[in-house]
Amino acid sequence: MSPQNAHAKGMLGANYNEKLTWINHDELRAVNAKWIRGFVDMHLINSEQLDQDPNLKALFGAIDAGFNTILSLKWDFTNLDFPRSGSPEVDTELRTLNRVLPLVLGKVDILVIGNEPFIEAKEGQRGERLNVFYETMASAVIERQRGSSTRLYMGALNRLDLPEKRTPAIQRFLNFIASTPELDGVDLHPHMMTFEGHRSMLEYSLARIRPDQTFLATEFTMVWHFKKHMGHAAPPKFCAKYGLAPGMKNFQVIDAAIKNPMTFEQWQEYLTLSPWYMQFRVFITDAMRLYRSTGRLAVATYALCPMRMRKHPFKEADTPWMLNGVYAPSTVKVKPDGSRYENFPWAEEFRRAQQAN
Repeated sequence: MSPQNAHAKGMLGANYNEKLTWINHDELRAVNAKWIRGFVDMHLINSEQLDQDPNLKALFGAIDAGFNTILSLKWDFTNLDFPRSGSPEVDTELRTLNRVLPLVLGKVDILVIGNEPFIEAKEGQRGERLNVFYETMASAVIERQRGSSTRLYMGALNRLDLPEKRTPAIQRFLNFIASTPELDGVDLHPHMMTFEGHRSMLEYSLARIRPDQTFLATEFTMVWHFKKHMGHAAPPKFCAKYGLAPGMKNFQVIDAAIKNPMTFEQWQEYLTLSPWYMQFRVFITDAMRLYRSTGRLAVATYALCPMRMRKHPFKEADTPWMLNGVYAPSTVKVKPDGSRYENFPWAEEFRRAQQAN
């Protein structure tokens, strides 16, 4: 599907993050997903052999199959300094960017400049150096984008429900978006502890871009709420029924299931007996209702199957991304034909939210 035919208003799609090679057309169609989102790491991609990049090949295959697409460009500076303006290092970044852009502009529906800039940066460089770098990259993208049907966004921003995250650099980032006509809006990643956090982040962000601009929510979950319960006791009824040690913690149940996957029925029973999980069983419905109520949502994308292949131990401090997927993660045995079960309750929720648009 070409970008000219995209109708990006209040849509819900599937997010793969850096695992675009996991795109499965049958899984997507089974839950009525028409939009796909992922990112490429600009520091890891082989710009000399882009036509062989497996993630881009998978993305282009999905485009050829009729799916709409969002591609985010990630620059990981967690262990690197942002290059100074005019430096050879900036020239290197721009050369890589200018090799990627001809392949994706006019092909993907939406291109996002950045993945999670304020997370993917050294703590001491989340100010002017970050802003200057992303403004430089955005200007280069805009220059190449002229005449292309691909729409441009910047982001994604995180935890703007928290006052301490609303820094001058965040304000400058949003001001740049608002003052740049070629940008359609901002990308947000509302991973929250409370549902009210979603509302607060939207209100703050949308008030600081132009009224005609829109937003993406290319990741959204209640994962921090789930994480705070990982060290709590698993449901006693579940532990007793399946011979697990009394007082076994939630993270230990998940870890045991990674080592020895449960049946889907066991997994669903474990989740159903967990009040902290069931509290948000209609989360996708509620979140999409909130996002759409602004009249400014372009596309939100929800994780299709995070931690699909995870085999290493799951520890109490780990973030339980696998609890969010539309399809069941590696904690659950696959079906006899090798396909994955739809996860409870997110597959049903995902379909319902599609129909509500």
